[in-house]
Amino acid sequence: MKAKLVSATIVCLLACCLVSRAQDAPPTTPPPPAETPAAATTTPAPAPGALVPLISFQDVTLTSAIENLARMAGLNYILDPKVPYGQPSADGKGITPQPNITIRWENLTAEQALSALLTVYSLQLVDDPKTRVSRITVKDPAAAEPLVTRIVQLKYAGASNLVTAVQTTFIDKRSKVIADVRTSQMVIVATEKEQTAAEELIITLDKPTRQVLIEARLMEISRNPSTVKGIDWSQTLQAQKFTFGNGLGSASTVTSIPGTPTTTTLPGGRTVTTTPGSSEATTISTESGSSLGSSLGGLSVNTLTGLTPAIGFLSADGVSAVLSFLNADADTQVISTPRLVTLDNEAATISVARAVPIFKNTAGTQGSPGGSEVQYTNLGTILHVTPRISANDQVWLRVIPEVSSIFRTVTKTVGGSISQADEYDIRKIETQVIIPSGNTLVMGGLLADSTKNIYSKVPVLGDIPGLGFAFRHENKSRDKRNLLIFITPTIVKDTDFQPAAASHFLKSPQTEINSGIDTSSSWDSAKPRDWSNPDATPYDEATFDENAVRPKNKSVKP
Repeated sequence: MKAKLVSATIVCLLACCLVSRAQDAPPTTPPPPAETPAAATTTPAPAPGALVPLISFQDVTLTSAIENLARMAGLNYILDPKVPYGQPSADGKGITPQPNITIRWENLTAEQALSALLTVYSLQLVDDPKTRVSRITVKDPAAAEPLVTRIVQLKYAGASNLVTAVQTTFIDKRSKVIADVRTSQMVIVATEKEQTAAEELIITLDKPTRQVLIEARLMEISRNPSTVKGIDWSQTLQAQKFTFGNGLGSASTVTSIPGTPTTTTLPGGRTVTTTPGSSEATTISTESGSSLGSSLGGLSVNTLTGLTPAIGFLSADGVSAVLSFLNADADTQVISTPRLVTLDNEAATISVARAVPIFKNTAGTQGSPGGSEVQYTNLGTILHVTPRISANDQVWLRVIPEVSSIFRTVTKTVGGSISQADEYDIRKIETQVIIPSGNTLVMGGLLADSTKNIYSKVPVLGDIPGLGFAFRHENKSRDKRNLLIFITPTIVKDTDFQPAAASHFLKSPQTEINSGIDTSSSWDSAKPRDWSNPDATPYDEATFDENAVRPKNKSVKP
């Protein structure tokens, strides 16, 4: 018994010694916990679709990288139980192993990085539009790539114009594109790779159509030499009265019974009155040159006294004949300078013309009368221009200038009926050239030459040699016209269309009406202000701006 007690005492003493040594010893530092791999810092929560400057993971698990990328892309996702990484084991006692990854990517979107990571490990992201929760599952190598639907908004190009171009990027037969012309949008249903190719093609083609400024100058130089010789007697005798004869106008005889009494003075101063049984009186009235000359002017020859001019009068105011030898040479310049802006590869037309009617007659048949149809044609100056811009800022031009007018009217007898038709003078040229922007194309050589010879004379007198020159008139004229066309194409740049510094249609800050009286009652009621009251406090400036904001309530200043 004493031995057991001694043994217990020894054990207690040893235990106390150990406890005291443990208390006296310095505390030991616990071992540091095992370092867990963590993702490197990235740009927090970037906007969906935005480029991330740097995406870096250093020895992190696959599921952690997927979680971080999904959060950056703003995606809600769930792992399919079929995914062999990071899922509970079949016996439920652990987690299936998964690989650790180390990546460093620059200038990618979070969606692109997530898609690339899933592709490496034979995974895919399947969207569910109903729940808006995407599912990450195993990709079946034999399954077709899923189709993605996207709507692309066009800025400049027409939706229907790009359908054929976008279809060239499709490889999968299931892919398709639909154009919405009303909203200028395109609905593209294709695989992810085809979507990327279609998007790059649309960015390349959806550019604003370039424009070309067309400046045209049409100049017509006319030379009209004319020669006028002789006296134009047709103009000299115009509004004149010319008579040739004895001037006898009318005569009448009157017989009186008894006759007209006559008184005879005898020598010595005695007078004797004799009344015959009957007497006759003849009255002759003539048109003298003096009476005609005073009213109409002209030349009158009276042969009553034997071819001796009784009255010869030539009114100076009525003479319009001119004896002249005139040679004139006049240059006339008619300039037309139209300007317009047209789209690249679009035809433009400049027309300064007059619509001339053309009557087309239709012969009638038995029981059906004939009729006429009116058609119109444009005569004047017409210019057709089609520009096309090349890659080196040169302009390909297709130019068709046309100048037309009515030359004369032709009369012909066809089938026993007289028909008239207009003859047109048309000068037209068509050419295609390549010219640098800002340079001028000159076209000429469109000549029109016409000669007129007008000859008139006094019958018989105009044929007398030498003297006949005074009784004939000859007018020769020549109209020679040369059309010159100057066309300057200039490529319009984006900087040429700058908004004005101030515009009436742009919204500007509204100023408050500054008034020395309380006008809020006028805004709150339909009762107009009584401006006829002289006791009313006047406005500082009696103006009204309908765009002004409602003034604040102000008290009347004493």
